[in-house]
Amino acid sequence: MTFRKYLVLLGVAVFAVTGDSLVSRGMKHLGGVSLHHLAGIILVVFRPEVAIGVFFLLAFFACYMAALSWADLTYVLPTTSISFILLTLVARFILHENVSLTRWLGVLMISIGIGFVTQGPALTPHPHRKDTHEGLAAPVSARTES
Repeated sequence: MTFRKYLVLLGVAVFAVTGDSLVSRGMKHLGGVSLHHLAGIILVVFRPEVAIGVFFLLAFFACYMAALSWADLTYVLPTTSISFILLTLVARFILHENVSLTRWLGVLMISIGIGFVTQGPALTPHPHRKDTHEGLAAPVSARTES
């Protein structure tokens, strides 16, 4: 796997943790929101912390889609679970949430699982899969050549 692909996976983790943390902080300042009041939920998005958090979550999703374009879902999803580890640390030490021993043990189990997943191949070889530059992310030169 290339350095660029590791950066994409790192982006998935960092953008997810940052976005989730900002949305959580913004929602805690706001208080309870009901699904019965859709207008209130829409207005919440305009709170600065929530809006910036949503922006980071969009960046997460862009990196996530990029990772899925070159790796199997069974590799990308568990590998991006490192965000759960980082998010637990952020929740405990920045958001000052109470993290129980059971949750810390869960984080440890996730860490062990990530270790297992990273030992396998990132992409399952398929004889019928085209590995050419036919997608939207392909360079313009590759899409215009016939």
